[in-house]
Amino acid sequence: MKRDAAEPSRGAAGPSPTSQRGAERPAQVNGHGREAGTGHPHGRRGPQVARFGHGSRVPGWDDAADLSRDPAVIPDAATTPVPAQLRAEIEAHMAKYPDFRSAAIPALAAAQRHHGWCSPEAIEQAACVMALTPGYLISVASFYDMLETHPVGCHDVYVCTNISCSLCGADELMERLREEIGDDAETFNLRAFECLGACDIAPMASVDGTYVGPIDLDEVPTLIEQVRDGTPPLPNKQLKLRKSTDQNAAGAPIPGATPTAPTSYGPPMTDDASGPPAAIEESSDVTSSDGG
Repeated sequence: MKRDAAEPSRGAAGPSPTSQRGAERPAQVNGHGREAGTGHPHGRRGPQVARFGHGSRVPGWDDAADLSRDPAVIPDAATTPVPAQLRAEIEAHMAKYPDFRSAAIPALAAAQRHHGWCSPEAIEQAACVMALTPGYLISVASFYDMLETHPVGCHDVYVCTNISCSLCGADELMERLREEIGDDAETFNLRAFECLGACDIAPMASVDGTYVGPIDLDEVPTLIEQVRDGTPPLPNKQLKLRKSTDQNAAGAPIPGATPTAPTSYGPPMTDDASGPPAAIEESSDVTSSDGG
């Protein structure tokens, strides 16, 4: 499930299995997994993505359940107002599946787009349309990282901090973005993210769904200014604008953008490589395996 490293326990539900592993968890400063002043073996300093000494990310914690409340029931359609556009979108997703519950993720995504996050009101409305309990949808929303169960900024900036990006400077990029954004939590939803599947442009980030990289530290102020102004972020480094053999892969061109060329892996081969023939090529009489 989606976890928040800032929450130290599971509340009334009692200690979790992970809470018994306290001795294994590194000392944390400001929510990060390295002691102040220890830095990084490669010279990195400042807040880092929380990791164990061997490099694995430190897991967070689930939101505590309120066990004092009565179980929620399916919201009453007569007393639960749902915006017509949101209702139509959720019902369209439900019609795609033999089991309507399979539409839980797209329904929650639609509610999040409408409300800005999966707020209690958004959950209530989606549950009303789907004739499910809010608890059912909360269990789904709390599992997936891109479904927000707390208020967030209106622009998503997900920095890949998995191994390839981390080795290429993702921790430094994350810290530089924090410095540039400051306390503007209403505009930016800045998060370290697990592998975004774009190792070839590391270190990279997903900016409102657009893959951008590799991002140099001195490009961060420009990137943040572009997001604030509503202009395309670092268009010369957008993955979707790179040339591709798949004609359907590239996005619509951005005026003035000159996408960087893909990484070169050496000159193209102009002829077959020379070398000794394979054994099967030397034999003119090949016998089949069945003796024929």
